[in-house]
Amino acid sequence: MFSLFKKPAVTRTSSIALDRMLAVDGRELPLTIRRNTRATRITLRIEPGGRALKMTIPHGLRERDIEDFLDRHQGWLRTRLARQAAGGAIEDGGEIALRGVKHRIVHSGQMRGLTQSIDSEIGHILSVSGLEDHLPRRICDFLKKEARRDLERLAEQHARSVGKPIRSLSLKDTRSRWGSCSWDGKLSFSWRIVMAPPPVIDYLAAHEVAHLREMNHGPAFWSLCKELCPHMDESKAWLKRHGSALHAIDFG
Repeated sequence: MFSLFKKPAVTRTSSIALDRMLAVDGRELPLTIRRNTRATRITLRIEPGGRALKMTIPHGLRERDIEDFLDRHQGWLRTRLARQAAGGAIEDGGEIALRGVKHRIVHSGQMRGLTQSIDSEIGHILSVSGLEDHLPRRICDFLKKEARRDLERLAEQHARSVGKPIRSLSLKDTRSRWGSCSWDGKLSFSWRIVMAPPPVIDYLAAHEVAHLREMNHGPAFWSLCKELCPHMDESKAWLKRHGSALHAIDFG
């Protein structure tokens, strides 16, 4: 997120949202402009996946000032959007990460067979069978299966450590958060985390399990999270740097 001015303390907001399209490097992106009566700065955020933009402006800001701000930050937008698009298309010959390891996508040409990771002479390969048109969906299904296997194992380990039961574990494709924990012990995770390195996957599992005991983000929560996951700080930093790129990958 780009911030023009220092963020003020905000306790209550009143806003009006305006929708429009913004051209960025040949792309038309939905832009929501939110006039906030408490805002004293302009902020511009790229939504996860790079599919939309959100702008917050002070009440009474002139249209000309809005246009000037957007014009000045076209370069910033192009750079950030290009980074998010670096994941590329899911196609034969492309690349996809599994547990932090880049795999070359190879369409086997066989109508039947499993999607599988292979350590070959030419490097790591993700071999995918079936119709080529179905390749993105088959890879998506494979990643979900692998994510469930990892997260169920890790979450159960951490739950035993905190002495709290997990009522259920579900996988979603959420863009606003990587995971959640309900008051009654239901855990939810983004399956895209399986593309991250193993320590990051472990951190996400530990983070949500820690909420089984501490339903907040206070000092006690972070202390418990660190106890469960000593590499917490490095994993948080990895997600901050690379998380948007995982969201940007389009599986169709």
